[in-house]
Amino acid sequence: MMVDTGATEKREPIADVFMAKEDDGGFAIASGGWKSEDGKFSWGYSSFRGKRVTMEDFYDVKTSKIDGETVCMFGIFDGHGGSRAAEYLKEHLFDNLIKHPQFMTDVKSTITETYQQTDMDFLESERDTCRDDGSTASTAVLVGRHLYVANVGDSRTVISKAGKAIALSEDHKPNRSDERKRIESAGGVVMWAGTWRVGGILAMSRAFGNRMLKQFVVAEPEIQEQEIDEEFELLILASDGLWDVVPNEDAVSLARAEEEPEIAARKLTEAAFNRGSADNITCIVVKFHHSKTEAEDPRH
Repeated sequence: MMVDTGATEKREPIADVFMAKEDDGGFAIASGGWKSEDGKFSWGYSSFRGKRVTMEDFYDVKTSKIDGETVCMFGIFDGHGGSRAAEYLKEHLFDNLIKHPQFMTDVKSTITETYQQTDMDFLESERDTCRDDGSTASTAVLVGRHLYVANVGDSRTVISKAGKAIALSEDHKPNRSDERKRIESAGGVVMWAGTWRVGGILAMSRAFGNRMLKQFVVAEPEIQEQEIDEEFELLILASDGLWDVVPNEDAVSLARAEEEPEIAARKLTEAAFNRGSADNITCIVVKFHHSKTEAEDPRH
């Protein structure tokens, strides 16, 4: 899709900022990292098939410059019922977002619109198949010093602010009172089948894909905003393979203990596996580096 972004707006091409390493049969942990040109933040990722037979987690990091403003996008996509939906999000979601003509003027609305349009595009691309893949999406979009965290499903984003773990997304579970009310108002049912499930089938209340449950399982994101200030230390995005066994506070504590975000991400992945996670485990850690604003006190 060609978009007229206006003569006054200068956009550099969107770019992947890392080379993905292949998972060696699922038993090796794929990892990597990168530092921003201005040195203000660095990030690392780690992804592991774990005890699952197949790998349905995908991750993506992209960067661009618009009117001289650095834009970075981080995403975790946890597939279910197959890997196609998660893979589609990796291939298209951030590209669609950065191409949206209103991206810089109304980031939140653009994220919501792009999430839902990408979901429709995926369902259209799969209309002649018998598959019914679905996927979560937990994304963090950094525009200058402003952070937008958007979530669909039960992947999660957590930040550390002055050492305190703060969740910037709330898992979309069918037994969440507001989600249950929304589903039931649309004519759906939430029932117990080993865990709470939409129609007794799906253990999350929002997702991309899932055509058969689309009337109830929407791809509308919940979005939270944060300014990156001096207290903002790091953020962690991860699939539920991590969060099922590692509490938010533990994850932040582990990540803060490592200077390099790639090592932090690997430690988180290993911790989840060692604590018994039976799922794919994928996480991204972003660390922010704040320069000192005052000179060192010579007396110390």
